[in-house]
Amino acid sequence: MDFTLSEEHEQLRDLAREWVEREVVPHATEWDRAEQVDPKIVGKLAELGFLGLGITEELGGSGGDFLSYTLMMEELGRGDTSVRGIVSVSLGLVAKSIQAYGTDDQKQRWLPSMCAGETLGCFALTEPGTGSDAGNLVTRAVRDGEDWLISGEKIFITNGTWAGVALVFARTGKPGPRGVTAFLVPTDRAGLGRREIKGKLGLRGQATAELTFDEVRVADAERLGPEGSGFTIAMGALDKGRIAVAAGSVGLARGCLEASLAYAGERVQFSKPIASYQLVQEMLADMAVETEAARLLVWRAADLVDRGQPFGTAASMAKLYASETAVKAANHAIQVFGGYGYVDEFPVGKYLRDARVTTLYEGTSQIQKLLIGRALTGISAF
Repeated sequence: MDFTLSEEHEQLRDLAREWVEREVVPHATEWDRAEQVDPKIVGKLAELGFLGLGITEELGGSGGDFLSYTLMMEELGRGDTSVRGIVSVSLGLVAKSIQAYGTDDQKQRWLPSMCAGETLGCFALTEPGTGSDAGNLVTRAVRDGEDWLISGEKIFITNGTWAGVALVFARTGKPGPRGVTAFLVPTDRAGLGRREIKGKLGLRGQATAELTFDEVRVADAERLGPEGSGFTIAMGALDKGRIAVAAGSVGLARGCLEASLAYAGERVQFSKPIASYQLVQEMLADMAVETEAARLLVWRAADLVDRGQPFGTAASMAKLYASETAVKAANHAIQVFGGYGYVDEFPVGKYLRDARVTTLYEGTSQIQKLLIGRALTGISAF
């Protein structure tokens, strides 16, 4: 593929970069300390069309290909991973799943308001006892006439307390992945409880929640896709979601490099800038090379999506490498900053805390290696 961006892509990236520098970067430390992003950011994201990127204009979206989406994700990741998560979950995991699998009524009910920032979505898959082993989730949906009654718990749900609709995965049939069904559940339903999780290591500004379901009633018309197709829907969303996480990780690594370059040029030790020392340059060089390599893996995966080619393995490669690169870049950045990197007056400590979770959610690094290994050998290790 040609990795040269089109003029349209360049314009989108520049727009996102300028907006992030103006609206996100100056507030990121404040939001981190307060453990809450300013809710007004949702409306601002919508005004730019960022909450509808990839959704057709007929449904209130702003159109655009998947590469455009990853360019936006990189810039949001550079500014604040918490903000990136708001968009990638509501738009990438929920809205795009509705566009792909929803009925006309479901699309008309949810997508225009989600693109406009009036409604956010959350992706309710993970449970206290099932993270990587999502096919064995235990939340149940039981038939009650023409309705379903959902009971169970979900944990670590991004946008959980902000969302107006939850894409909930529940067991409707036999054990295993084929017994899982997806539902679009309005979060104001009786029996649905939400509790925000505080005290996180990173992503402190993001509304991460525990959801509880006590016989929450949903109509069969609120089922997304056929009965028993929930696991397929979830994995399809997460395959693309991994590319978004990878793109955000590239942005985070780039932020580490940019901050380190600026600091190393200003910080003087032994009568000269620390940028002049070989071992500091080694760390800067490693960060630069690995960030560029991660970006190319992201763009390759995005190109496969846009050309309608199989992309799952490429997504796992991009997510694995980019997330691990972000952690390594943040570690290097703290080393360059020395003691100053350990206080939140400077951004690199937050970068490290935020980077660490990228190796965990939407498939751990270990799961990515197993997926890649299965693609290479044809043998499943799990």
